[in-house]
Parts: sequence; structure tokens; C-alpha cells
Amino acid sequence: MKLLIINGPNINLLGLREPEIYGRQDYRALERFILDACREAGAEAELFQSNHEGAIVDAIQAAYGRFDGIVINPAAYTHTSIAILDALRAVRLPAVEVHLTDITKRESFRRISYAGMACIKCFAGLGFEGYRQAVLFLADYLRARP
Repeated sequence: MKLLIINGPNINLLGLREPEIYGRQDYRALERFILDACREAGAEAELFQSNHEGAIVDAIQAAYGRFDGIVINPAAYTHTSIAILDALRAVRLPAVEVHLTDITKRESFRRISYAGMACIKCFAGLGFEGYRQAVLFLADYLRARP
């Protein structure tokens, strides 16, 4: 089983960006955490991060036929990108949404998730642990499929 893990804009600035909201661990620590979670789930993983919407759309499209599922934190594009929603719907790979913070308890503009409309589940507000939960959930979901 092969998973694509996508992180959107400013996730690469973890540890620097609003540490009181996003924590003090950096992006490299997140990458290690995700890879450990994938090993725990018995899944291969490729990690992708971009600050550019089109690059994220390209990565989703390129996942078709190469990956079994996607874990995605679209970050700010969560609330604005119909293009990412359309790409997720087009490739029809099972996708799980992740957010470090609980977007339902943040500013009103952060409470809508376009990408989430194409995802089978969302883990929000759990920090790094949300990625682990997403990976384990998606791995179980994929194993249970006929």
C-alpha cells in the first residue's frame, strides 16, 4: 500500500509560524513523525509539500495509478481551493484530510473546507497526532476494501 502525504502552504514553516497555535516542532520533525506512522501502518509513503496551489493539484493528479490513497493538509487552500477539491474528486483516490488545529474553532473563514468535501474523514486539532490517526485510518480503510 502506497500513500501520498500532501502538505500545503506554510507547513514548511512549522516551529517559526505562530508557535502558540502550531507548536514549536519544525517541518522535519513532522516528516519524521509521518514516516514513522506510515511504517506503523505498514504503508509506503511519499511526502510532498508546496506553497503553490497548482503544484498541489499536479501532485494529486500525478497520484492517479501510483498511490492507493492520499492524506492531505491543504492548509490555507482548505478554505479557498475548488481546484484542489476538483483534483481530489477527479482522481477518485480515498483521501483523508488533516489539520494541526481545530478549524471549526478558528476564525469563521477557516470553518469551510472545500478539500474536505472530497475526503472520507477529517482529523483536526490533534497536532502531529492527527497525521498518525489519518494514516492508520486510511490504511485500515484500504485493507477493508474488496
